[in-house]
Amino acid sequence: MDRKESDAYLRLDLARLPQHIAIIMDGNGRWARRRHLPRIAGHRAGVAAVRSTVETAARIGIPALTLYAFSEENWKKRPKSEVDFLMRLLCHYLKAEIKTLNGNNIRLRYIGRQHELPAVVQREMAEASEATAANTGMILTLALNYSARSEIVDAFRSLAEAASRNGGLDHLEVTEESISQNLYTRDLPDPDLVVRTSGEMRLSNFLLWQLAYAEIYVTQTLWPDFRGLQLLEGIEEYQKRERRYGGLVHDQTSGREHIKPRVHAQVKG
Repeated sequence: MDRKESDAYLRLDLARLPQHIAIIMDGNGRWARRRHLPRIAGHRAGVAAVRSTVETAARIGIPALTLYAFSEENWKKRPKSEVDFLMRLLCHYLKAEIKTLNGNNIRLRYIGRQHELPAVVQREMAEASEATAANTGMILTLALNYSARSEIVDAFRSLAEAASRNGGLDHLEVTEESISQNLYTRDLPDPDLVVRTSGEMRLSNFLLWQLAYAEIYVTQTLWPDFRGLQLLEGIEEYQKRERRYGGLVHDQTSGREHIKPRVHAQVKG
């Protein structure tokens, strides 16, 4: 850590760190456009942001980090040349980062419809996951070919298929718990904090079920400029908030309970 990161780290309450942070990595194209570079230059620059963010999260003891890397919609809305580049960049990242992931005791996993990705990408994903499987530290989840709506559809399909094997739809049990247990993230706690870069104020079809009670932190920083310092600043803002889960805040001065207003997203320059 440099001095600014160290100062930010010292301001944190280590007993109140988020158990799971989710990040919507946005702004690669704008970063490149401002520098009169092709979009792929922004994607390439974003790899450094991933590395810094992942290492910082692991070193301060965040148990789980999920990065929104490639959405289902990207297939439909991006030029084929850009999608092909992103797939090559992903393969390169998976190969190049195994040593760093192992050095930081990070276990790599994925969510999304992986079977729809190119075969070569699936092989690299499997190899990287296997190479880090014995690690016991932070779980790094890459959302690849991911859509929250598709995840929920897949969860209901799994429930229906299980019911059909158990005597028919009369045996279909739909509860919050049964849905959660059939999501891609069933082995992870729901995120406490979701970070979105580039100033956009939307979730973009990311973990819609799991983010029901997450705190939202929005920064104007474009993803290629995001580093461990910005992550620590987001955690610091998270720790200033009072999480109620729909409950009331007790006013110790008056003895009354009331709902306390607060800002839902912090925008930083």
